[in-house]
Amino acid sequence: MPVCSPAERGAVEGIVHVVRVDDEVVWLQPEPSTSCGGCAAVGQCGKGIGSLARRIEERRFALAHSQRLEVGERIVVGVAPRALLQAALIAYGLPLATALAGAAIAEVWFAGDLASLAAAAVGLALGVVIARCAARRLLARGDLAPRFLRRVPPGESLQPSTGGKGGA
Repeated sequence: MPVCSPAERGAVEGIVHVVRVDDEVVWLQPEPSTSCGGCAAVGQCGKGIGSLARRIEERRFALAHSQRLEVGERIVVGVAPRALLQAALIAYGLPLATALAGAAIAEVWFAGDLASLAAAAVGLALGVVIARCAARRLLARGDLAPRFLRRVPPGESLQPSTGGKGGA
């Protein structure tokens, strides 16, 4: 079993299936979570996107690996919580902050609803552009890339109450 770095010990984990193995890259497909089908949008989820097989294929992702993995094997991958928090703040917080700042500045300078609305829209657009650049930087550094944590013994599943450690 590999030794995890301190950042990976608290990682947000998920179980995936190995669906293809290339030279030094494996293609993985996430297992459906137990919450799938349990929300209010269960009847609308995935409609209009294409066939079920196409939607499943779109969820696949590549992972560089050094372990010997085989097709059909289940493994646990993880992403550091700090990276997820950074991504969420960049994707949602930055555009929201720039939109609010634009509206506030326009309200002070022009004291009109139309000016505030226009400035909020410009601020939102600017925030989205900046967020895209920041997200590209996170991706380029590999901060958001899932990391191999461990193999999953048969019958194991992740239990949220145990901090991601599985039980039978």
